[in-house]
Amino acid sequence: MNRRPSCLVLIVRRRSVTEEDDERLTALYELHAGPIRRYVVSITGNRGGSADDVVQETLLRAWRTPRILEQDPSTSRAWMITVARHIVIDEARSARRRHENPVAELPERASDDHTDRLFDALLIQDALAAVSPEHREVVIAAYYRGRSVREVAQELGIAEGTVKSRMHYGLRALRLALQERGVTR
Repeated sequence: MNRRPSCLVLIVRRRSVTEEDDERLTALYELHAGPIRRYVVSITGNRGGSADDVVQETLLRAWRTPRILEQDPSTSRAWMITVARHIVIDEARSARRRHENPVAELPERASDDHTDRLFDALLIQDALAAVSPEHREVVIAAYYRGRSVREVAQELGIAEGTVKSRMHYGLRALRLALQERGVTR
């Protein structure tokens, strides 16, 4: 524990830190970081990065409170232990912690089994069978084959106005056929 965490150094360096401040920060870290970390590990059971984060946050709060640094080291350590305890409690109560459940392995991704698509296709096929052949061929050519009105008219040898009219009435009949089969949207 002889080395200061780089995050704490970066945060403190944003303020214009003098050499004296740097020495005070080093002394603060060397004097209190070990005991605070042991305390945090004892109450959380976590020896990982979260304990180090609590130590950094605690020392940063002490650094931002000059009256604490001016006190007797035993009094300031008691204050820092209390602060560390509150940080651990806040983290345990946070929404992020409550909603995260770490697991050893990631769950398998759900795969689409295409059952809904199959049922939709069968339903549409059944509803299209209820539409007249003239309307059905225009709807299929326009919507399933992606043809324009002009292309459908040329393909079927009918006028563009007739294609539009059959498409209108064909879609209307298809909508009614789907509603009869329970489709509500």
